[in-house]
Formats: sequence, C-alpha cells, structure tokens
Amino acid sequence: MGEEVEAQMKRIEATKGVIGTLVVDPDGVPIRSTLDQSMTLQYAGQLRQLVVLARSAVRDIDPQNDLSALRVRSKSNEIIVVTENNYLVIGIQKLPEPDVSMGMEKKRLLG
Repeated sequence: MGEEVEAQMKRIEATKGVIGTLVVDPDGVPIRSTLDQSMTLQYAGQLRQLVVLARSAVRDIDPQNDLSALRVRSKSNEIIVVTENNYLVIGIQKLPEPDVSMGMEKKRLLG
C-alpha cells in the first residue's frame, strides 16, 4: 500500500461523522479496515462491483478518462470510494439526523 493510499485513508478518517474505513487491494481483498469482518467483506465485495460498473461507464463516455471517486448516499449514510493505484479507499460516513423542526416550520410558512 503506497503513500497516496495512506494519505487518502487519513483524509477520509479525519472527516466528521466517519464511522468506518477500509482499503481493498487490486485483487478485491480487504487489507485494512475499522469495521468488523462481516461488514468489511460485505462492503468490499459490493463496492468493488459498483466501482467496476462505474469505471466502465466513465470509460464508455470518454475512453481517455478514468474513475477517481464515487459517492453513494442513502437515508442514513454516505459512502465515499476513492480509487488510488488500483486500490479502493472506502469511507462510511453517518449523515446527521434531519432537523424535523425546520421542516415543520418551513411547512407552516409555506402553508
């Protein structure tokens, strides 16, 4: 694992709300993780497949280009995948709870 991969890992880990990080080698094997083994294998396998599809789409659009990062957002988490020297650096970030009172106030004002 090179210096660039380490730098990406540290940058992701320093982000507020990050609840887990992992590095997947070019063969799809997780080599570093802050998650339990089951979650590590699940994230590594699923995200590697997603990166392969996303990379293919990017190259179909522009053969001279390559995928450098991918973000996937759900209701509760955001997953950031950075590709660095064929390694995947993955960060899972917990999203802040939505402020329900702001939504109610907006609804009241717009009526």
